[in-house]
Amino acid sequence: MNFNTISVIGLGYIGLPTAAVIASRRKKVIGVDVNQPAVDTINRGDIHIVEPELDIVVHAAVKEGYLRATTEPEPADAFLIAVPTPFKAENGNDHVPDLSYIEAASKNIAPVLKKGDLVILESTSPVGATEQMAAWLAEARPDLSFPQTHGEDSDIRVAHCPERVLPGHVVRELVENDRVIGGMTAKCSEAATKLYKIFVEGECITTTARTAEMAKLTENSFRDVNIAFANELSIICDKLDINVWELVRLANRHPRVNILQPGPGVGGHCIAVDPWFIVSETPEEARLIRTAREVNDGKPQWVIDKVNEAVGKFLSHHPDKTAKDVTIACFGLAFKPDIDDLRESPALKIAENIVSRHPGRVLLVEPNIAELPKGKAVGGNLVDQQLALEIADVVVLLVDHKSFKSISSAHVKLDYLVDSRGVWEVR
Repeated sequence: MNFNTISVIGLGYIGLPTAAVIASRRKKVIGVDVNQPAVDTINRGDIHIVEPELDIVVHAAVKEGYLRATTEPEPADAFLIAVPTPFKAENGNDHVPDLSYIEAASKNIAPVLKKGDLVILESTSPVGATEQMAAWLAEARPDLSFPQTHGEDSDIRVAHCPERVLPGHVVRELVENDRVIGGMTAKCSEAATKLYKIFVEGECITTTARTAEMAKLTENSFRDVNIAFANELSIICDKLDINVWELVRLANRHPRVNILQPGPGVGGHCIAVDPWFIVSETPEEARLIRTAREVNDGKPQWVIDKVNEAVGKFLSHHPDKTAKDVTIACFGLAFKPDIDDLRESPALKIAENIVSRHPGRVLLVEPNIAELPKGKAVGGNLVDQQLALEIADVVVLLVDHKSFKSISSAHVKLDYLVDSRGVWEVR
């Protein structure tokens, strides 16, 4: 099987880097996205997201003619689907996996499929999503055969290969990391492995589609459970008047203990999402995984309560002032350090709550964005960190960006500080 033309469906934080890295191997890549401005930006050789090194790779790929973006699928030899898999509310459950984007992508590429093509689902998905995608494709193209009915003799090969990269290091990790490849048949796995070896230097390990789906969910659920332990520990320590940062540092001196650092919650499109996919399929069995999610989802409210306490403390020391006179500065809105990604961000959730409830001025400091996304934190003022430090009465550290770490605690009003990441809090 030769892959002369490869199509990537969805040009977001995973799809665009994947398309660019493949194109850098001098393969013709057609990127497909419903966002016309993003398509236009890419075709100019620019990027619409923040990711180190990506701009250089995209610019070169477009300039050399190996990468092109469009809004409509075109014929190719392989199709990589990297679209969102959010939640939807159903029967009182707010965490039901929404596969509508995968369904739409499947139906969009179906008309251009031909015998011998390979379709890979990269989107993180609940167990069984790859089989469901294959069913949608088969329904749209009854003239072609698929693995679920024709096994190894199918016209179309179908596999699942979840991304497992770290935002801020995506370009490097797409190449260096091992990949778990789950084909619906052995030949499907073989075809997918051949495709990924075009650019992956890590090992490609084959398994079933269902196991590959579960592997990604398991990896992030493991991390979520460990973060929940640290977050719960911080709440316990606060109640017992113990410095959690010192406690974790001391406990980690044990040779077999490695407690993570607490934070304001868990965000992003993986750790905050993937465990719910397991819970949705096995609600009675996934008790620990569900509890960890509830602990981490509850941490933002705990931080908000601490902010309210800090405001109350400030007012008790300044009886001539009211809450309307108090300026709060929130440092960080992204879901993790040094990126612009606000998806599922607990920091953004906290900031929006403060903006909506605090009668005074709220300053927002996020060095990785030029402006607030439409409809986000409406009423808050995006400012630089120096101005925020100068005029804020209450300071809230939500994300440990490098630029924040470089600020000495001597320049921070420590008496009215809520430090959810232990950057400025005296340890």
